[in-house]
Amino acid sequence: MSASELQSGMGIGYLARARVLLSAAALVVASGCATTAATDPRDPAEGFNRAMFSFNETLDESIAKPVATAYKSVTPDMVRYWVRNFFANIGDIFIGLNNLLQGKPGDAVVDWARFSMNTTLGVFGINDVASEVGLDKHNEDFGQTFGRWGSPSGAYLVWPFFGPSTVRDTAGGLVDFYLDPVWRKQSEGVRWTAALLRATSQRADLLDASRILEEAALDKYVFQRDAFLQRRRGLIYDGKPPRDSSSLLREAPHAEAPPAADRVFDEPAVAVSAPASPDAALRVAGNPEQVLAAGHTGR
Repeated sequence: MSASELQSGMGIGYLARARVLLSAAALVVASGCATTAATDPRDPAEGFNRAMFSFNETLDESIAKPVATAYKSVTPDMVRYWVRNFFANIGDIFIGLNNLLQGKPGDAVVDWARFSMNTTLGVFGINDVASEVGLDKHNEDFGQTFGRWGSPSGAYLVWPFFGPSTVRDTAGGLVDFYLDPVWRKQSEGVRWTAALLRATSQRADLLDASRILEEAALDKYVFQRDAFLQRRRGLIYDGKPPRDSSSLLREAPHAEAPPAADRVFDEPAVAVSAPASPDAALRVAGNPEQVLAAGHTGR
């Protein structure tokens, strides 16, 4: 089989998986609307989402968290720093692409300059020399790009293994996954080793935040949901979300008035129900890759 045929086959398989996942999202939302009386219009499939949240929590507590704890205990700080920077450097390539697609060419140039500098002077990205000279790292993905151009978030969803998302972010995540250099490696051994190492590193960095989340609120599901939606909205608007009701209604199109949670979390402040930063807390169980430490498929 030629390389072009192999790539074509991979593309067809990816598109098939994408259609299945997006169809599943539509079915989940439709069934949630028909069978549950959701108290938050952004979360019509709350019954399904809570079940998936519990599943992910159990998986994290039984496998991902212990593996990350062991990794942090036995790996020297400098080595963990190198691993973290190496994967972050790869991400700058597509962060720059998303900034360009969002109409921010200046930020895109910074992202690609970071990648060039860290790959060369930083020795394949293990040292973040770009940040030391004032080139700040950005956080962009295709879900944010879709939102930047007016795509509504759609219903809140919690996927097994992948964690919290929305209909829009599910579509964006499929594009992120397809373009991810780690997952596009042809060698199964290299691909899985790199993916598991990246996931373990990210989960280890969140161990302290997970302890905060455990003490943050009486209902961890609601806290994570509100923090996730706040953070995603803040990222789309680069930390300056509009305060007008029309933008809030666009994020929750079925609501007759801006949801209370959106009003509470409209400013990038600490959540009123917890002493923790929502940005730190939501990523504990919400990281799409954290459960790769358990050897499962993930983004």
